[in-house]
Amino acid sequence: MFKFSKIFLFFLLLTNFSIFSPQIKAEEVCQVTDPTGTPLNVRDAPNGRIINALKNGREVYIQEIDYDQKGRPWALVGGYYQGKYKVWGWVIREFISCYERSR
Repeated sequence: MFKFSKIFLFFLLLTNFSIFSPQIKAEEVCQVTDPTGTPLNVRDAPNGRIINALKNGREVYIQEIDYDQKGRPWALVGGYYQGKYKVWGWVIREFISCYERSR
């Protein structure tokens, strides 16, 4: 019985090692990647009125996804500007690229 307990404990440690190690958290971060090379229009609603523009390479975070009347995906994005977080508005989803970044 004692030998079985050691084997079981060893197996438990191998399969669930994360309970003993610190967790590395990841967050999804995105960047503006408009293939036209021009600033990406930011709108007040999906396919709405233009209220701003973001340059390629600008780091953004997706707050929400919605669709316009044609079924195209739009992302409500925000990001940091001068040390403060700001929600900028809606951009066409296909012009931002996302990846996970460990923090």
